[in-house]
Amino acid sequence: MTLTASTDQATTAAEATAGAAGADAAAAADAAAAAGAKKKVIRIAMNGITGRMGYRQHLLRSILPLRESGLTLEDGTKVAIEPILVGRNAEKVRELAELHNVEHWTTDLDAIIADPTVDVVFDASMTSLRAATLKKAMANGKHIFTEKPTAETLEEAIELARIGQEAGITAGVVHDKLYLPGLVKLRRLVDEGFFGRILSIRGEFGYWVFEGDHQAAQRPSWNYRKEDGGGMTTDMFCHWNYVLEGIIGRVLTVNAKTATHIPARWDEAGNEYKATADDAAYGIFELETPQGDAVIGQINSSWAVRVYRDELVEFQIDGTHGSAVAGLNKCVAQQRAHTPKPVWNPDLPVTESFRSQWQEVPANAELDNGFKLQWEEFLRDVVAGREHRFGLLSAARGVQLAELGLQSSDERRTLDIPEIEL
Repeated sequence: MTLTASTDQATTAAEATAGAAGADAAAAADAAAAAGAKKKVIRIAMNGITGRMGYRQHLLRSILPLRESGLTLEDGTKVAIEPILVGRNAEKVRELAELHNVEHWTTDLDAIIADPTVDVVFDASMTSLRAATLKKAMANGKHIFTEKPTAETLEEAIELARIGQEAGITAGVVHDKLYLPGLVKLRRLVDEGFFGRILSIRGEFGYWVFEGDHQAAQRPSWNYRKEDGGGMTTDMFCHWNYVLEGIIGRVLTVNAKTATHIPARWDEAGNEYKATADDAAYGIFELETPQGDAVIGQINSSWAVRVYRDELVEFQIDGTHGSAVAGLNKCVAQQRAHTPKPVWNPDLPVTESFRSQWQEVPANAELDNGFKLQWEEFLRDVVAGREHRFGLLSAARGVQLAELGLQSSDERRTLDIPEIEL
């Protein structure tokens, strides 16, 4: 499909006003300025929206609601949001455009990147294709917002960060988990000093992803092919890096063990294939808080585990004065003064309910969808012409942790994590 650029509504309003019979020139200029303020549009090319995350979280739950409401800036003014759907499968992209009444869509990624009316390029396509897309977008002066990992190698991720810095554009990388209600509450407890000196953080993530033979898999087949950029470590360690940085502090070392628990799976066409990427990763991390305290981190990640916890991901922080457990939405805490004193006795059944001894942490605010909240923050940064706090350098550190995690597993040793310099 050939994309037709939308007409600049502010200019149209100005011309119509100026051309009206008997209109005063000053009044026409004022009317045009007012029309421009009301009709300002950010056009976002959304690449990869036929995938699970690109569609559900970014298009359906973030950009389409913003299209309806408009983006509210810090001064209270509104900016209109106009999505352009981009993908390789014309039929799928057209169906989504028609389903959600999106006027513009295309299969020509290069053309949309070169389109001067496009302000932002968003990418949620395959990891193996991402770096090339981001480079083209930044070379064309586009602001970028992207899923992670941003690249398959640390060298390329650092190159992207350098290009972004030199291009002077606003670059944002999805750090959705830091905007989720559960982790927002957990971070608040850290900021308020609830834990005292933090000792450790533990994370459990994962669920059973069906192999695809008898029941369809919940994740795309490329996730399990290393040659296509798949793998648990590549996918999730970039998340864990920003979560650990955002909640605790800098990640200093990593010791990881990866595994491919399920060696064969079935793809979307029902064909059996060999799983060449890891489907589980078990990591231990040494961290340092801004105050210089040492913290031990441990995160288990698996697509071959059955869930016996409240949420698909949970983090527990233990400190000298208190502990807390947070999932995607809920957070519970236990203060030192309220900590029970259990006694180990394997000869008697446990009679106390340990879960009931924790108190839920209130939100104390209206917490929207985490992806949408970051989109709003990023787009405000675009309008203001400033850096986004979660940019390409943060993403490079995530790629670095994934690379070192894989290397640690291969070499069966703990690795230091050097600081990245651009």
